[in-house]
Amino acid sequence: MSDYCLSCCSAVDLTPKQMEQRNIHYVCFQYTVDEEVYADDMGVSMSSEELFERMAHGAKTKTSQISVARYIQYFEPFLKKGMDILHVTLSSGITGTYNSACVARSELLERYPERKIFIVDSLAASSGYGLLMNALADQRDMGKSIEEVYAWAEENKRYLHHWFFSTDLSFYVRGGRISRAAGAVGTMLSICPLLNVDKEGHLIPREKIRGKKKVIQRIVEQMELHAQDGLDYHGKCYISHSTCLEDAQKVAAMIEEKFPNLDGKVEIFPIGTTIGSHTGPGTVALFFWGDLRNN
Repeated sequence: MSDYCLSCCSAVDLTPKQMEQRNIHYVCFQYTVDEEVYADDMGVSMSSEELFERMAHGAKTKTSQISVARYIQYFEPFLKKGMDILHVTLSSGITGTYNSACVARSELLERYPERKIFIVDSLAASSGYGLLMNALADQRDMGKSIEEVYAWAEENKRYLHHWFFSTDLSFYVRGGRISRAAGAVGTMLSICPLLNVDKEGHLIPREKIRGKKKVIQRIVEQMELHAQDGLDYHGKCYISHSTCLEDAQKVAAMIEEKFPNLDGKVEIFPIGTTIGSHTGPGTVALFFWGDLRNN
């Protein structure tokens, strides 16, 4: 049993059962639906399916970063028990939560100078963030110290690849990420944007691909191009989706055929309520370990 707490934010888009099994603690984001506040508690208060259903009927959503005060409230019980903390935040390219965690760390170390608190900016999101946490739990369970696991996270986090596509542009328009005119044209032409997360943790549009079949092929090609050891890739692969399970399953089937040495089957998860508040339905995301993200 380690003498430190391995921790993250709820936007890892795994399940509470998995988090408990891997002994990973988490602090919840909050989001609002038509001005009513909910905790992103991995589907306990509201499933992502219910959220997307409400969004499809016009509900307005927004998210808020985890505050300094909330981090202090969350971290302090571990410190009082004599535990050190390794906390990994959602990407700073998406939210300011990393800065909040760092401020909370500074304040708490003044109160508990004998303790250690390490904060990692994951540069990751959704189940890719979850894939990173799974790897860190492996490192911890091999008996690595908190310093060693922290160093591993910093050295390896940019080898984690995130590729996304969306078949529904309406929520990108609603969120202001693309113009209304571009959304209308894209919808008419069946454009499915392909995006990834860059080395700084920002979500970046990479290609505009016409048709779902082509974008599914293209996202699998990105894994062929970038996966560690190419088609001999033997790591884990996660997929997350927002109410488009059939599309996610098609991607998974193609990957399992092309990469016979995967560590288990491709694992598929629903996109959680924090990330889903921005993507809306129709998004598929693919995560794997690959070459260094350098752009």
